[in-house]
Amino acid sequence: MELTNAQRADVLVQALPYIQDYKDKIIVVKYGGNAMINEELKNAVMRDIVLLTTVGIRVVLIHGGGPEITDMLKRVGKETKFVNGLRVTDAETAEIVQMVLAGKINKSLVNLIQNIGGKAIGLSGADGHLIEAEMLDEQLGYVGEITSVNTQPVLDVLEKGYIPVISTVGCDKEGNVYNINADTAASRIAGMLGAESLISMTDITGICRDKDDPGTLIPKINVSEAPQLMREGVISGGMIPKVECCIEAIRRGVKKVFIIDGRVPHSILIETLTDEGIGTMFV
Repeated sequence: MELTNAQRADVLVQALPYIQDYKDKIIVVKYGGNAMINEELKNAVMRDIVLLTTVGIRVVLIHGGGPEITDMLKRVGKETKFVNGLRVTDAETAEIVQMVLAGKINKSLVNLIQNIGGKAIGLSGADGHLIEAEMLDEQLGYVGEITSVNTQPVLDVLEKGYIPVISTVGCDKEGNVYNINADTAASRIAGMLGAESLISMTDITGICRDKDDPGTLIPKINVSEAPQLMREGVISGGMIPKVECCIEAIRRGVKKVFIIDGRVPHSILIETLTDEGIGTMFV
């Protein structure tokens, strides 16, 4: 559908109050896994982030990359094992995780943002001791539990007008590298930054009363209602840790947290700059 110039102007005017609300505030976008697989969609997401930055919103992009790590492990003939949804990470796997996350994926996202006309700098959790971690559980190997977050490198990058693109690799005082869950890292970093909102891009519509019916989407959940929804099985399986990270972010001072469908073109803009929004909001 081609918009007329008058319709385009109307769209911008309607977005204005939201742009004014968010100006100079920090939005953390957690982008990962399956929402990253399609190149066209990836391009659209980066365009949205550049647009938000251009109108004065300070965007921090935090990414995972599970499918690409699995793919690389397959290529080197290494089997992937999961325990309770977490990847078992021996020393060799930790090296591959660092290579894929902090190298390939991080730099390709930075490149993409710059090709669209934005300014980005890639950081990993190991840079400037951004994410310090320790071993979460010996049977998982180098899967890290965050012990502290130093947001100064992120603030320095924002201050200079760049978009920080952060890969969720952590380190300890001895220099060991850990694989950190991207949702956990995003909620901690958003909390430490006092972000206005955290947007978690996934490959589902949001939280639905019936997971097979997008028409049953719950647009808004108060964190106090979440335990009941878990008991009822509305929030189940892999969504439980995601929702726990949303609750954690709110408890750490993030004003609003959204779970949105990263497969919908321009979902970030729909969530940030319109009345209706998209997905589920936690408050």
